[in-house]
Amino acid sequence: MLGGDPTERFTCSRAGCSERAEVALLWRNPKIHSPERQKTWLACTEHRETLVAFLSARDFPLRVVPVTELEDA
Repeated sequence: MLGGDPTERFTCSRAGCSERAEVALLWRNPKIHSPERQKTWLACTEHRETLVAFLSARDFPLRVVPVTELEDA
């Protein structure tokens, strides 16, 4: 992991939000991304369901993990 507590250094990806991220949404658009390509959005507690709903409505493969499970960039 990068230095520091991941729950302290990641912020939510929702536009205009600066809250601490609790989870990472790992997803891809199968129409344009190869199976090995994965995008990451970060979500605070308040925006988690909104972001999950947005991705789920598009049938994108999605996995939600705690930010503590993210590997070094």
